[in-house]
Amino acid sequence: MTNKKYIIALTLSVLSLSACKKDLQDTNKNPNEAETAQPDYLLANAIKSASDNYYSTSNTMDASLLFVQHWSKIQYTDADRYIFTNSSFEGGWKSYYTQSLGDLNALIAIADKSGNPNYKAVALTLRSWVFSLLTDAYGNIPYSDALDINKLNPTYDDQRAVYLGLIADLKTALSTYTTTGNAIAGDPIFTGNINRWRKFANALRFRLALRIADREPVLAQQVITEVLADPAGLLAEEAETAKLTYFTSPNQNPIAKIFETRDDYRISKTTVDKLKSLSDPRLPVFANKTATATPEVYVGIPNGLTTGDAANLGFAKTSKPGDFFTKATAPAIILSYSESLFDRAEAAARGFTTENAASLYQRGITVSLQYYGVDATAIQTYLAQPAVAYDATNFKKSIGEQKWIALFGQGLEAYAEWRRLDYPQLQPAVAGVLDGKIPLRFIYPGSEQSLNKNSYSAAVAKQGADVLTTRLWFDVN
Repeated sequence: MTNKKYIIALTLSVLSLSACKKDLQDTNKNPNEAETAQPDYLLANAIKSASDNYYSTSNTMDASLLFVQHWSKIQYTDADRYIFTNSSFEGGWKSYYTQSLGDLNALIAIADKSGNPNYKAVALTLRSWVFSLLTDAYGNIPYSDALDINKLNPTYDDQRAVYLGLIADLKTALSTYTTTGNAIAGDPIFTGNINRWRKFANALRFRLALRIADREPVLAQQVITEVLADPAGLLAEEAETAKLTYFTSPNQNPIAKIFETRDDYRISKTTVDKLKSLSDPRLPVFANKTATATPEVYVGIPNGLTTGDAANLGFAKTSKPGDFFTKATAPAIILSYSESLFDRAEAAARGFTTENAASLYQRGITVSLQYYGVDATAIQTYLAQPAVAYDATNFKKSIGEQKWIALFGQGLEAYAEWRRLDYPQLQPAVAGVLDGKIPLRFIYPGSEQSLNKNSYSAAVAKQGADVLTTRLWFDVN
């Protein structure tokens, strides 16, 4: 299997005919089109479409990266001011449901038919990830009915039910994986390494347990105990980070593609100020130097300026996000080794485990710094700062702030963790339109109101108004 094959987008056309003669059936066959979907193509396409969507404009660049103030805008600043319509999040919603989840469900059906449990387990794992992105962003979502072709108007499950369902699905995936079964192909993440898929499933299950920890601490602890008892374990090295590595055009990172023709994104002043205050060696990686020499080498833009005020700061006198994140081969990070360590630190801090929270916290920072090429001496200097030291009396602040830095560029995950941990304490957009508030969710796409009105209305009635400021179930204030 070549790299190119991994990322082929597979388009299927299913022709349904009734009471046709054999010669007519033969005439209508396309000799150049597969009649049966191949599992490796479905897997590769599902991973590629989900990763592209994660790092898309609607989900990340014009939404979550701005909300968590990793990036900001110097032009076309409406999104940075929280000005959206009910079509703003349409593309991301549709892509996840019709492409990624559709492919993964088809893969599960093929796996059941062919007797390949590993394809099914991988599909369940990835499906859980995609559904988690949707509920993290929107709240109540179509889940149990979502992929049933006989239900054109799927009901919305409440967020608690979705998280519990995903945690259960991942448990099923973990019991389905087998190292003695048939191999899988079309896997650009772990190249068919089932042990690494099992570790990723455990790490994802651990992540979701923490999502519910403020609401369901007993259940969260139970899930984490199960994860730590699983023989596969959790991520143990950087090589086990779940990610899709892109190539050069036309298979480049979607952010790189945007940067080929646009120049409206800058690094947020919030991020620059935070990294400067900590003498953080990741600053030269996260930000480019200003094109024109300025007194400050790295200059961020405050989030949510009007277009005029932002432009007045100067395109050449402000810093773009670092090339590390905008190059063609920049990977799509799904779940990193560093994040897994921070998750374990939090579980220990909550008393869910007997591990050492401070040690795991320091390891999470260390792994993040190492990922960006920081040397051992600089890492020790960084960790020795009082402002970086772990504070057991306020673990949410320590872990929240360092995790926010480590998740730079991973907009959707950083956004979920900021809402859950409440750190760092961000200031709303300068010229924001939400009365001094930062968005707490995505609004549902307008198509749901027109095509699935009854289910949409029931979801809104249960969850709260379909506005950016409605707090989701997992986000306990």
